[in-house]
Amino acid sequence: MKRCSSPDHPHCTVWVAPGETVCAHGHAQPAAGAFDVLGSSFHLLKRVRAEGTPPAVPQPLPAPVRPQPVRPQLHVSGFDPRAAGGRQAIRLELRGMPDDVPPQLAMLLESELLPAGSDRQHFHRTLRGDWRPVYLEFSSRGREHGQYRIDLEIHARDPALPQGARTWVATLVLLVPRPDASLGEIHQTFLATHKNVRINADDAAIARVQGLAGGGALDIDIHARNASIAQLDLDAAADGGKVSVGLPTIAWVEDLIEVDIPAERAVHPCPVDRACLVHAEPDAGAQRHVRLFALVECVLGRWEPADLAADLLLQHYGEHGPVRDGLTRRLSARHAVIRPARGGFEIEDQSRYGLLLDGVWPGKHVPVPLRLGMRIELTASIRGVVTFVVTALQRHALVLHRVDAGGAAECFVLMAPDVAPDVAANVAPGGTLPRAASMPVLFHRGGGFWHLDPANGHETALGPATVLDRLARFTGRVRFAAAPRPEDQGERRGQLERAGDRRRTPERLHDA
Repeated sequence: MKRCSSPDHPHCTVWVAPGETVCAHGHAQPAAGAFDVLGSSFHLLKRVRAEGTPPAVPQPLPAPVRPQPVRPQLHVSGFDPRAAGGRQAIRLELRGMPDDVPPQLAMLLESELLPAGSDRQHFHRTLRGDWRPVYLEFSSRGREHGQYRIDLEIHARDPALPQGARTWVATLVLLVPRPDASLGEIHQTFLATHKNVRINADDAAIARVQGLAGGGALDIDIHARNASIAQLDLDAAADGGKVSVGLPTIAWVEDLIEVDIPAERAVHPCPVDRACLVHAEPDAGAQRHVRLFALVECVLGRWEPADLAADLLLQHYGEHGPVRDGLTRRLSARHAVIRPARGGFEIEDQSRYGLLLDGVWPGKHVPVPLRLGMRIELTASIRGVVTFVVTALQRHALVLHRVDAGGAAECFVLMAPDVAPDVAANVAPGGTLPRAASMPVLFHRGGGFWHLDPANGHETALGPATVLDRLARFTGRVRFAAAPRPEDQGERRGQLERAGDRRRTPERLHDA
């Protein structure tokens, strides 16, 4: 029902039934408009009864949902600036990493706060798809107050897809306060450089933020769990606008920036991870071998003519040279493992005969950091089978010299892949000569070996055609071989030929 809508009689209040053309007073009604036909309840019910379904009301199309770009981030938590001069362990977590990266990522860190100036850690992806956190330990004892940088790189390397290598970088800033600094001054300085702060209170702890004023926009996230207390007071007028903050630990998020890998580092004329420097001594008629290895894990084990289980092959040397049997059998096929760790190297016993480090057995499957001058004896039950001394130890390389009868035949240089050498550690304080002239400065980059001349900083890519003249302690010419044991090439070739001759029957000889 509706009232009379005749334009000639605007004061008529008579009700008009739906569908009627005139009212009770005879006033003509205007024609039905679009609203009366489609929008009135009478016509809507009429159409429902006639057709069974209401008319479809057009709906606007939803806006397309655009996927949010993935932003790799590093979440840092557990930092306490109040622990000046003490040991700390901060927690590093990866978030937002792409799904196509390998399940293991290498993280390289450099900072004055780290014990060796650098560190190497690994992120591992769990079965849930997230990343296992990494804990970084450092100490500010004896450091001057101020802000210290921790430069880090995260490398994604897949041996099956070398062209898909990716690298992310970030820089953390940690505060070492003055010994007499108040708690408010410490956190005021820290919050001035970190505008996105998370405050955690766990296990009946108390987190307080009071009187925080000025300094631009600040995003603070406070969590209190396990009977903890969190208090937040952002009264800018309190204490004349000064900052008074009390926090147990601080956490923040750093954006990981992906960078391009330099093209010149991806090319090497001789891409190998095991090689040898051979020096011929004309007077003695003998050879001195410097065996080079650049592996994430280098396995030390017994030399075998076939079915090798180790990378660094060892034999016992007697009075007249190497002894293939006898005491060599006291070496396991996989005797020990040496790997880069915490800016240096560590060794782990995996044998049945044991090893001694400075005369002490460390235990099986127990990683032990290597030190300069450390004496390594294989095995623990019988002395004198194979004995090493660590004669050089840096973050990129480790030199093992044999001090037994095999010392005149070979020594070993183990390198961390893609770790640049520290030139300052190889140069004397007042000049340009190598500090340790017993070994050349070698490193591994871009899949191959390089030689660095500390005098002029010139780098030489080592390959089969490379001949180095008067290299370090060698007075003659040194040639490069793309195999760790080039002296075995002829012997192995002879073994294969003899094995082939035994397979040739008289009939085959007649046919030949």
